[in-house]
Amino acid sequence: MAFKLDNIQTKKKKDNSFDIDKILKTEVTLFGSSFNSKKKEALYTELSVLLKAGISLKEALSLIAQEQKKQKDKTLMDDMVNAILEGSSFSESIQSNKNFTEYEYYSLKIGEETGTLPKVTQELGLFFRRRNEQRRTVLNALSYPIVVLITAVLAVLFMLRYVVPMFADIFKQNNVELPWLTKMVMKASTVFQDYFWLFFIIILAIPVFRKFIKKKVWYKKYTSKLVLKIPFVGDLMRKVYIGQFTQAVALLTTAKVPVLNSIQLTKKMIDFYPLQTALIDVESKILSGNSLSESLQEHKIFDRKMVSLLRVAEETNQNEFIFERLTTQYNEEIQYKSKMLSTVLEPLIIIFLGALVAVILIAMYLPMFTLSTVLG
Repeated sequence: MAFKLDNIQTKKKKDNSFDIDKILKTEVTLFGSSFNSKKKEALYTELSVLLKAGISLKEALSLIAQEQKKQKDKTLMDDMVNAILEGSSFSESIQSNKNFTEYEYYSLKIGEETGTLPKVTQELGLFFRRRNEQRRTVLNALSYPIVVLITAVLAVLFMLRYVVPMFADIFKQNNVELPWLTKMVMKASTVFQDYFWLFFIIILAIPVFRKFIKKKVWYKKYTSKLVLKIPFVGDLMRKVYIGQFTQAVALLTTAKVPVLNSIQLTKKMIDFYPLQTALIDVESKILSGNSLSESLQEHKIFDRKMVSLLRVAEETNQNEFIFERLTTQYNEEIQYKSKMLSTVLEPLIIIFLGALVAVILIAMYLPMFTLSTVLG
């Protein structure tokens, strides 16, 4: 069984507001303005339970619509119900909606065609649950170090803006000969005071500028390479995206989607340049007659262990089991590495910023000895 994706792709391209990458990367949206992954987890989980209980799809969606607190989400559910009443299938009701991806569309379509919709919705719920857990794990690992870093940087900037100039005036009035370190700190303070607003504008402009260039191929290429080269962080991010890949393929394999179509769909879902380029090559090699394991082994982004397990899976026809097992393993590794990252980053940031503050204080107090001699 195979599916043609060309028609769907053309349709998506015409809708400029549709952004698969944004939906998949933005798990928590400010002010709840989007039907994000957290809501999708709840939708598919509840839908699976209701369908397994023998409730019809229309009634299940109606019940879920009544539970929605936001009018926008309720309207979305009602539109699905109305589309089903007009004769459309569930997959067709979400096909043109920008909140859903082709990945979900094809999974649900196959579930409807094979009579396994309750199973597919259950797997989709698990898929988004794992995705949300991955994001929470990474955010928890980075949140405290980031808060410490921002607080310390603000403290240093405050010292450069207000404290250092006070000492500079005292030294200038008493004609004290300044050490080299003190001169460098005072020079940094002067530059910061003269260009304070420029620094502020640049900080505000960076997110705006990134919004316009984040979809550019060159930006994705170089930022992803830079991330992968960062010690420890690079390997963590690589495993996060590989974990997303195995999750997606595991779900599509459960829904009996052919391997080639699974690669095509997954390639468009995961916005990580090294993985996308690797999957493009994997797709072409599969079309040339190579197996999935043979196609993956030529790319360093995929672990050797993963390739070996897939080779065994292909020989024993256990692809579904192996991909589920790989997903579990990667989730465990991500949680472990995230905790390690947090444990390592916290003392490093504290030591670095503590040393920076110490340098400023030493630079300010060194001339005090000379000043005391002059005053004495």
